[in-house]
Amino acid sequence: MTLKETYLKGCFVMSPKIILDQRGSFFESFNKKEFQEQTGIDINFVQDNQSISSKGVLRGLHFQIGKYAQAKLVSVAKGMVLDICVDLRNDSETFGKHFSIILDDKDNKQLFMPRGFAHGFLVLEDDTIFTYKCDNYYNKSSEKGILFSDSRLNIDWNFPENLIQLSEKDKNLPTFETLFK
Repeated sequence: MTLKETYLKGCFVMSPKIILDQRGSFFESFNKKEFQEQTGIDINFVQDNQSISSKGVLRGLHFQIGKYAQAKLVSVAKGMVLDICVDLRNDSETFGKHFSIILDDKDNKQLFMPRGFAHGFLVLEDDTIFTYKCDNYYNKSSEKGILFSDSRLNIDWNFPENLIQLSEKDKNLPTFETLFK
Protein backbone atom coordinates (compact mmCIF):
# COMPACT_ATOMS: atom_id res chain seq x y z
CA MET A 1 0.00 0.00 0.00
CA THR A 2 1.27 3.46 -0.82
CA LEU A 3 0.00 6.59 0.86
CA LYS A 4 0.21 10.11 -0.46
CA GLU A 5 -0.79 13.10 1.65
CA THR A 6 -3.11 15.56 -0.07
CA TYR A 7 -2.71 19.31 0.29
CA LEU A 8 -5.05 18.99 3.31
CA LYS A 9 -2.72 18.03 6.18
CA GLY A 10 -3.52 14.61 7.60
CA CYS A 11 -5.71 13.60 4.64
CA PHE A 12 -4.23 10.73 2.61
CA VAL A 13 -4.97 8.88 -0.62
CA MET A 14 -4.18 5.20 -0.21
CA SER A 15 -3.37 3.03 -3.21
CA PRO A 16 -3.21 -0.73 -2.71
CA LYS A 17 -0.89 -3.14 -4.43
CA ILE A 18 -3.30 -5.21 -6.53
CA ILE A 19 -2.27 -8.77 -7.35
CA LEU A 20 -3.84 -10.09 -10.56
CA ASP A 21 -3.82 -13.61 -11.92
CA GLN A 22 -6.08 -16.01 -13.84
CA ARG A 23 -8.35 -16.37 -10.77
CA GLY A 24 -9.02 -12.64 -10.40
CA SER A 25 -7.50 -10.11 -8.06
CA PHE A 26 -6.44 -9.61 -4.46
CA PHE A 27 -5.39 -6.59 -2.43
CA GLU A 28 -4.93 -5.68 1.20
CA SER A 29 -7.44 -2.92 1.94
CA PHE A 30 -5.96 -1.86 5.29
CA ASN A 31 -2.95 -2.66 7.42
CA LYS A 32 -2.79 -0.72 10.70
CA LYS A 33 0.95 -1.20 11.19
CA GLU A 34 1.81 -0.05 7.66
CA PHE A 35 -0.62 2.88 7.89
CA GLN A 36 0.93 4.05 11.15
CA GLU A 37 4.49 3.67 9.85
CA GLN A 38 3.73 5.78 6.77
CA THR A 39 1.54 8.45 8.40
CA GLY A 40 2.49 8.56 12.06
CA ILE A 41 -1.22 8.21 12.88
CA ASP A 42 -2.33 5.55 15.35
CA ILE A 43 -5.89 4.82 14.26
CA ASN A 44 -8.36 2.39 15.76
CA PHE A 45 -11.42 1.83 13.60
CA VAL A 46 -14.50 0.78 15.60
CA GLN A 47 -17.35 0.93 13.08
CA ASP A 48 -17.71 -0.11 9.43
CA ASN A 49 -20.55 1.26 7.29
CA GLN A 50 -21.81 0.54 3.79
CA SER A 51 -24.31 2.19 1.46
CA ILE A 52 -25.68 1.09 -1.89
CA SER A 53 -26.86 3.90 -4.14
CA SER A 54 -27.89 4.64 -7.69
CA LYS A 55 -26.28 7.12 -10.06
CA GLY A 56 -26.91 10.72 -9.07
CA VAL A 57 -27.35 10.12 -5.33
CA LEU A 58 -25.40 12.64 -3.28
CA ARG A 59 -24.82 11.92 0.40
CA GLY A 60 -23.34 14.73 2.45
CA LEU A 61 -21.64 16.88 3.44
CA HIS A 62 -21.74 15.25 6.89
CA PHE A 63 -19.63 15.36 10.04
CA GLN A 64 -19.87 14.84 13.79
CA ILE A 65 -18.72 17.29 16.44
CA GLY A 66 -17.16 17.15 19.88
CA LYS A 67 -16.20 13.88 21.46
CA TYR A 68 -18.04 12.03 18.67
CA ALA A 69 -15.96 13.46 15.79
CA GLN A 70 -14.85 10.75 13.39
CA ALA A 71 -11.83 10.00 11.26
CA LYS A 72 -12.86 7.97 8.20
CA LEU A 73 -11.31 5.66 5.65
CA VAL A 74 -13.62 5.56 2.62
CA SER A 75 -13.62 3.31 -0.44
CA VAL A 76 -15.78 1.88 -3.22
CA ALA A 77 -16.36 -1.88 -3.36
CA LYS A 78 -18.40 -1.64 -6.56
CA GLY A 79 -19.01 1.28 -8.92
CA MET A 80 -17.69 4.83 -8.81
CA VAL A 81 -18.10 8.03 -6.78
CA LEU A 82 -16.80 11.56 -6.68
CA ASP A 83 -15.63 11.81 -3.08
CA ILE A 84 -15.24 15.14 -1.29
CA CYS A 85 -13.81 16.09 2.09
CA VAL A 86 -13.79 19.59 3.58
CA ASP A 87 -11.32 20.77 6.22
CA LEU A 88 -13.28 22.15 9.20
CA ARG A 89 -10.34 22.45 11.62
CA ASN A 90 -10.32 26.09 12.79
CA ASP A 91 -6.55 26.09 13.35
CA SER A 92 -5.76 24.61 9.93
CA GLU A 93 -4.14 26.61 7.12
CA THR A 94 -6.64 24.92 4.78
CA PHE A 95 -9.78 25.60 6.87
CA GLY A 96 -12.77 25.69 4.51
CA LYS A 97 -10.86 24.10 1.62
CA HIS A 98 -11.89 20.83 0.03
CA PHE A 99 -10.27 17.88 -1.70
CA SER A 100 -11.98 15.75 -4.34
CA ILE A 101 -11.12 12.39 -5.84
CA ILE A 102 -12.76 9.75 -7.99
CA LEU A 103 -12.93 6.47 -6.10
CA ASP A 104 -13.87 3.30 -7.97
CA ASP A 105 -13.62 -0.48 -8.00
CA LYS A 106 -10.89 -0.48 -10.65
CA ASP A 107 -7.86 1.04 -8.90
CA ASN A 108 -9.38 0.63 -5.41
CA LYS A 109 -7.90 3.83 -4.04
CA GLN A 110 -9.14 4.93 -0.64
CA LEU A 111 -9.30 8.29 1.10
CA PHE A 112 -8.41 8.77 4.75
CA MET A 113 -9.59 11.93 6.46
CA PRO A 114 -8.82 12.73 10.10
CA ARG A 115 -11.31 14.07 12.61
CA GLY A 116 -12.41 17.60 11.81
CA PHE A 117 -13.54 17.03 8.21
CA ALA A 118 -16.93 17.10 6.55
CA HIS A 119 -17.46 14.35 4.01
CA GLY A 120 -19.75 13.69 1.07
CA PHE A 121 -19.90 11.72 -2.13
CA LEU A 122 -21.77 11.72 -5.42
CA VAL A 123 -22.54 8.35 -6.98
CA LEU A 124 -21.47 8.11 -10.64
CA GLU A 125 -22.63 4.54 -11.46
CA ASP A 126 -25.79 2.62 -10.58
CA ASP A 127 -25.62 0.09 -7.74
CA THR A 128 -22.45 1.58 -6.29
CA ILE A 129 -21.36 0.08 -2.99
CA PHE A 130 -19.58 2.64 -0.82
CA THR A 131 -17.82 1.57 2.38
CA TYR A 132 -16.21 3.45 5.20
CA LYS A 133 -14.44 2.75 8.44
CA CYS A 134 -14.82 5.15 11.37
CA ASP A 135 -12.68 5.58 14.46
CA ASN A 136 -15.66 6.63 16.56
CA TYR A 137 -19.26 5.52 16.87
CA TYR A 138 -22.15 7.32 15.20
CA ASN A 139 -24.01 9.69 17.52
CA LYS A 140 -27.15 11.30 16.14
CA SER A 141 -27.07 14.30 18.49
CA SER A 142 -23.53 15.16 17.32
CA GLU A 143 -24.32 14.93 13.60
CA LYS A 144 -23.99 18.10 11.52
CA GLY A 145 -23.84 18.93 7.84
CA ILE A 146 -23.20 21.58 5.22
CA LEU A 147 -25.26 22.14 2.08
CA PHE A 148 -23.54 20.44 -0.87
CA SER A 149 -24.02 23.48 -3.13
CA ASP A 150 -22.67 26.02 -0.65
CA SER A 151 -21.17 28.91 -2.65
CA ARG A 152 -18.41 29.53 -0.07
CA LEU A 153 -17.04 26.00 -0.61
CA ASN A 154 -17.43 26.25 -4.40
CA ILE A 155 -17.32 22.48 -4.94
CA ASP A 156 -17.52 21.40 -8.58
CA TRP A 157 -19.56 18.20 -8.45
CA ASN A 158 -19.22 17.98 -12.25
CA PHE A 159 -22.78 16.64 -12.53
CA PRO A 160 -26.05 18.30 -13.60
CA GLU A 161 -27.60 19.68 -10.41
CA ASN A 162 -31.12 18.86 -11.61
CA LEU A 163 -30.16 15.15 -11.71
CA ILE A 164 -28.72 15.05 -8.18
CA GLN A 165 -30.82 13.06 -5.71
CA LEU A 166 -30.70 14.25 -2.10
CA SER A 167 -32.41 13.18 1.10
CA GLU A 168 -34.76 15.73 2.66
CA LYS A 169 -32.23 16.16 5.46
CA ASP A 170 -29.41 16.94 3.00
CA LYS A 171 -31.58 19.38 1.03
CA ASN A 172 -32.02 21.45 4.18
CA LEU A 173 -28.49 21.51 5.56
CA PRO A 174 -27.11 24.92 6.58
CA THR A 175 -24.40 26.80 4.72
CA PHE A 176 -20.76 26.93 5.75
CA GLU A 177 -21.12 30.61 6.78
CA THR A 178 -24.10 29.76 9.01
CA LEU A 179 -22.11 27.13 10.87
CA PHE A 180 -18.76 28.94 11.01
CA LYS A 181 -19.49 32.64 11.57
